[in-house]
Amino acid sequence: MSASPGNDDNLAQRLQRLEDKESLRALLIHGWRALDRKEWRTWIEYWAEDAVLEFGPWERIHGREAILDKVIEAEAPYTRMQHHILNLDFEVRGDRATGIGYMWFVAVADPGATASPYAMGGPYDWEFTRDTSGWRLTRQRLGVWWTTGEDAFHAFTRAD
Repeated sequence: MSASPGNDDNLAQRLQRLEDKESLRALLIHGWRALDRKEWRTWIEYWAEDAVLEFGPWERIHGREAILDKVIEAEAPYTRMQHHILNLDFEVRGDRATGIGYMWFVAVADPGATASPYAMGGPYDWEFTRDTSGWRLTRQRLGVWWTTGEDAFHAFTRAD
């Protein structure tokens, strides 16, 4: 029994959506692992030139280089970091996509100290676009629902 053309198109579209969702997941996982290793240039390559970052305690940041500068300023002083991205879900519509997830971030100022590391968590809300080189992050909103420990460098606290 042969499949009808409509079924083949539907299968191809479903397969493309699955591939797109896996590409978006990989973008985030690879990018945020680069943050953990302080490979700043690798991480920022996943962002569009005119991207926007909205993060609870910071002002809205516009543009890839401005985002990079702020993240380096905040995260570079910490000796070790872990960026956990949890419960990812994506909606793909052609060359645009949205995504949601949760953050669990842990930063260690001094690995030898007995003090607890600084940690925070909250919701991610992403927007992506696909260009000739693949998917790029165009907007990230990140809320902070909880924190624990001390932000030793005051990198993630609201400026007064």
